Formats: sequence, structure tokens, C-alpha cells
Amino acid sequence: MALNCGIVGLPNVGKSTIFSALSSAPAEAANYPFCTINPNVGIVNVPDQRLVKLSEIFVPQKTIPAAVEFVDIAGLVKGASRGEGLGNQFLSHIREVGVIAHVVRCFDDPDIVHVNNKVDPLEDMETVNVELALADLETLAKRRERAERTLKVPSEKKSAETVLSVLDKIHPLLETGSAARKAALNDDEKAAVRDCHFITMKSQIYVCNLDEAGMKTAAGGGVPAHVEAVRKQAAAEGAEAVCICGKLEAELADITDAEEKKAFLEELGLKESGLSSLIHAAYRLLELRTFFTAGADECRAWTIHSGDTAPKAAGVIHSDFEKGFIKAEVYHCEDIFSYGTEAKIKEAGKYRMEGRDYIVRDGDVMFFKFNT
Repeated sequence: MALNCGIVGLPNVGKSTIFSALSSAPAEAANYPFCTINPNVGIVNVPDQRLVKLSEIFVPQKTIPAAVEFVDIAGLVKGASRGEGLGNQFLSHIREVGVIAHVVRCFDDPDIVHVNNKVDPLEDMETVNVELALADLETLAKRRERAERTLKVPSEKKSAETVLSVLDKIHPLLETGSAARKAALNDDEKAAVRDCHFITMKSQIYVCNLDEAGMKTAAGGGVPAHVEAVRKQAAAEGAEAVCICGKLEAELADITDAEEKKAFLEELGLKESGLSSLIHAAYRLLELRTFFTAGADECRAWTIHSGDTAPKAAGVIHSDFEKGFIKAEVYHCEDIFSYGTEAKIKEAGKYRMEGRDYIVRDGDVMFFKFNT
């Protein structure tokens, strides 16, 4: 799976504004459809209070957070699966991402045009999802033809039968505009059709783009107009929904002073930026995890895959660390938050030596021993 998150949606729902706030990159944003033709790519820091706490303890010269990649993709319109608008470009770009962040407009503003001349989040969601399903139907038809041809080859007959069986499970879903990920498939069945790169097999996050009033309502525990409908639909699909005010996030991104930024959030009644929820959701759905290295020189968050072993984690720092791996000295970040120093962690018996088979936990602090 690609280790990035694609920001998609209808034209003019706030995708580029949110992307700019996420990455603080100058993604082109304008009040007309199809402004974003080529996908912009931004590397986004993952907010992590654990890293902040580690830096307060070790007082390092440098603090380096983990990062995740976001891609701003051109707006999709009805008929994109047939090449309408910039459909072909949209579909090719979205196939390359690991997770989809589907931005849905949840605010009314007569000064910002809507491609359908009305704000209806459920209709917008359906338009995008149906086009993705139709695109996958075309992919499925081509894969079925290949599988049916290979049925005639004795050595490939069994695998072809497996593929056709899986396609039969997915096809009814796509025909009704639903997602391939809803099919009840085991790991072997998913592997059998992995070469199809079905768009609707990807995990999806719905991003409710609110205006300032709506965001204040959400911060106060209320439910802004349109949001409840999006949440219900997301829940029905087994997806997540997060609330963001793109305009406010863009203003927040321009503030460099941490205290000023905190005051800005408090004034709005927010504990943290809405983008933090989106970043964390994308990171989690990409099945990424974080381990730390900590010391006087540097405190750093490193990104690994869920289930990675200690040697794999060592290889993220340097390939030589993985090749010459001997052992890892490990404790969890919560241990040092509780005990205050590594010496006290050792006294408490929480400081461990782990070997090649150790599965790294999210939040582990690690020091690797290796042969050069």
C-alpha cells in the first residue's frame, strides 16, 4: 500500500485550502473548478505530544517529528469515470495513494460557487463514490477477461478460479455504487485481486469542511448543519468523519508563534487544530506506527509499519543497522513519563533487551546495537 493520503472531492469544496493548511505549501487555490490540475504533494508533520514530552525531558539540540505525505488531487465531477472534466487524470492520481480523505462541503456561502449550485453533502458524497465505483467496475471487467483466458492454462487454472470467485463477490457492490472494501474477503482473497488496484478498496476518511460558525458549534459539542448526515453515512460505510474549517486552518497555518497559535485555538473554543485529527486518522489508516530515539543530541519520531520487528525499525534509521542488528535496548515512552529518568526505569525493571523477533510497539523508545 502506498504510504500517502489523497485529498479528493468535488471541485470547490475546499480541498486545496485544506492541503495548503496541512503542508503550509502554496497549493494553488481559487474560486473556480479544476484549479488543481496536477496533484500537489506535501510532507506533513505528525503532531505528537509524546515527542514534545520527550524533548522536555532530554532537552535535545534537535527535535524531529514523524511525517506523512498528503496529495491534493484535481476535483472530480459526475461522469469522471467516462472521462468527464479531468476524470482520467483524477482516477490515475487517486489509484496511487494509500488512503482517501474525501472532503465534503458542509457550509453555505453564496460567494463560493458549488459545482451543482447547491450544498448537499450526501449528494456530493454519492457523486464521488459512484464515479469511483464505476471506474472500478471497468477495472473489474478487464481483470475478469484476463482470468477467464487463463482458465484454459492448466498451471494457472486454480489461481484464475480464485480471482473470478473474488470478483463475483465485489461486482454486486460496485454495480450499486458501493465500495469494494465492503466485500467480506480474507487475506488470501484480497491478495488475489491486489493487482486490480481497486480505488474503492482503499480506506476512506470523510472531512467535513465547515465555516467558522459551524466549527465553533462543533467545538462546543453541538452538531453543525449537514455534519450529522455525513457522520451517519460514514458510520454506515465503516469510515471515519472529522470536522475541519479550512479557512480557519489556513489562518492558523500562517501563525508561527506557538503561544499565539494556542491563544487562537482557545478563542475558538478548540483544544487542538482540526487538521491534527485528520493527520492522525490518515497515519492510523495507513497502518503506520511511531517509535522514538531520544538523547541530548536529538529526539526523533520514526515511522514504521504496524507489525514491524526490531531489525526493520533499525533499518528505518539506516540500512546498516538492520543488516548488522544485534539487539535493541527498549522501554516505552510512558515509562519515562512516569519515572522521569532512564536510570529509574532500569531500577523498576522496565528497561529491556529485545532480539530480532521483537514486534515494535507504538511509542517505544529504542537504542540499537549492531555490527558494522
